[in-house]
Amino acid sequence: MAHRHAHHSHDRHGGDGGTPGPAHGGHDKHAGHSVEMFRDRFWVSLVLAIPVLIWEPMLQDWFGYTAPVFTGSVYVPAIFGIAVFLYGGRVFIRGALEELRARLPGMMTLISLAITVAFLYSLAVLVGFEGHALWWELATLVTIMLLGHWIEMRSIFQAQGALKELARLLPDTALRLIDGDRTEEVTIDRLRAGDLLLIRPGAGIPSDGVVESGRSSVNEAMITGESVPVDKHDGDKVIAGTVNGQGSLRVEVTQTGEGTALAGIMRLVAQAQTSRSRAQALADRAAFFLTVVALAAGVVTFAAWLAVGATLDFTITRVVTVLVIACPHALGLAIPLVVAISTTLGARNGLLVRDRRGLEEARELNVVVFDKTGTLTLGEHRVVEMATAPGVDADGALRLAAAIERDSEHPIARALLKSAEEKEIALPHAKGFAAVAGQGVVAEVEGRTLKVGGPALLGQLGLEPDAEIAAAATRYGEAGQAAIYLVENDRVLAVFAVADKIRPESFEAVRRLHEAGIEVAMLTGDSQAVADTVARELGIDTVFAQVLPQDKARKIEELQAQGKKVAMVGDGVNDAPALVTADIGIAIGAGTDVAVEAGDVVLVRSDPRDVPRIVALSRASYRKMVQNLWLAAGYNIVAIPLAAGVLAWAGIILAPAVGAILMSASTIIVALNAQLLRRAKL
Repeated sequence: MAHRHAHHSHDRHGGDGGTPGPAHGGHDKHAGHSVEMFRDRFWVSLVLAIPVLIWEPMLQDWFGYTAPVFTGSVYVPAIFGIAVFLYGGRVFIRGALEELRARLPGMMTLISLAITVAFLYSLAVLVGFEGHALWWELATLVTIMLLGHWIEMRSIFQAQGALKELARLLPDTALRLIDGDRTEEVTIDRLRAGDLLLIRPGAGIPSDGVVESGRSSVNEAMITGESVPVDKHDGDKVIAGTVNGQGSLRVEVTQTGEGTALAGIMRLVAQAQTSRSRAQALADRAAFFLTVVALAAGVVTFAAWLAVGATLDFTITRVVTVLVIACPHALGLAIPLVVAISTTLGARNGLLVRDRRGLEEARELNVVVFDKTGTLTLGEHRVVEMATAPGVDADGALRLAAAIERDSEHPIARALLKSAEEKEIALPHAKGFAAVAGQGVVAEVEGRTLKVGGPALLGQLGLEPDAEIAAAATRYGEAGQAAIYLVENDRVLAVFAVADKIRPESFEAVRRLHEAGIEVAMLTGDSQAVADTVARELGIDTVFAQVLPQDKARKIEELQAQGKKVAMVGDGVNDAPALVTADIGIAIGAGTDVAVEAGDVVLVRSDPRDVPRIVALSRASYRKMVQNLWLAAGYNIVAIPLAAGVLAWAGIILAPAVGAILMSASTIIVALNAQLLRRAKL
């Protein structure tokens, strides 16, 4: 079998409050951290840093002012600098210990090394070692690093906000019906399958269920991405978290809690945000490499400046600046932010990503293979074409035929009725309905005795249709469509071509895939004639007809053997082997069944246009990842030598705090660039 990625083994890392954090190797640098914690530590550290700056002798010389002098005022920078280190710096030291324990030294290790070196050196100066203490550099460095982390955490948690948004969709309580029409208000955790609920106009639907009675339209945009409200009446399914329209519904509960579609979607979003991506693995390796480079650069800087006779405090300051500026912080943020934003962007558009690799590889697709029935077509028969005798109106003929078939349960009857409904044709009442075995049906409509049936009906009646109707019927037969006739007395009024109707959205889906340079193929168990007709209408490149379900996977392998990267689009049930075999499996029309195991991507709607949307999202996400990797890693090529002091001869020397600002700036730039992905047009 061709490629298959490790499908269900995802790394999971808990963020604050149970919100999934970005996958980051086997270690999450933000485990146990929160936006509030960094915010609070930043503000407290900022307040503590102000006295350090005011009483710092170097700054007094630079800016030409004199700080108030009192007993012990000379120790103000040291006292408050130590306070900033112990309070604000503790989070970095704790993070560094976690990284070292996980044997994954990274940004926390570098920050901790920088502030610890500055702290120990300043402490040595305080107790008598000759040199200049770095208290103001230490205080500003810790404060700026906390600000950078606060901004980063806000970006991550905003990007992952879809989970919280989804959780907020559920109402807290429900109205449960007891003893007929009496209601009681209960919390949703007390609902059980089989309970009958009253859903009032405008109310949120608290659980998955089936409409027992009532009629309304329900806004399902928050689950499916479909903006048009969906009509609901007896027997229709409703989804937890959607919003009822103007009508009142009585709904029998079928799923609650973890079993609901909403809970399934939340699991998929969380799983996708934490699933490992190849680009993330690259970023992790780059971050580790950069950590090693930074440590080596620190050692070289220390040795080089001492060798040329620089003072120890100048040398230590250079080392601290190198360690700070080289922190692979932006690099660590570059991919997780894009992952989180692209996953939530997809979820809002009804594209549920189960495996990040599937979404990543969609940009490289050569062929998209669609299952025909229920994917490119409605999976239900309709009148797709018709021909009438001279003087007979087409809609009038459909009106009469549908009226006759109103009481029939035959699939052909349903095709005529549905076609009339979709054209909003009002049907007259039919009397004396009778089915004639093997021939069709007969009834009286508006005083006219009419018959509807296939070729056997004409044979029984010995009728020959007009040349135009006969030619149309022959054409329908060659296309694998059923020819159904409307007969009055000894005259054939019309012939209808009944077939599985192509979804209107399929035309745009195929066109957009072709525009993206992707070949489109179709896989079906139907006859070659039927398949060719659909393919011809849609402009499909390759057709595999009369393929048994068990042979579908083999057709995918044939395409892969040609060196093509293949996506399979199917319903996730009888197409499961083909979905698993394909490079990317796309389960379409899952609706409320989001627990589709076979697909990398699950499409909530039965809309084939979502397939080119996946390709567009994949390409946009990849562009952002590449941009962010360059933004994150590229500046270090210039920044590390600058921090080490290679331009000191020209009077250009970076203070540690300036290094921290540059490092934080790169992080913020990466975060803002990732946010621009939200504007991607899918």
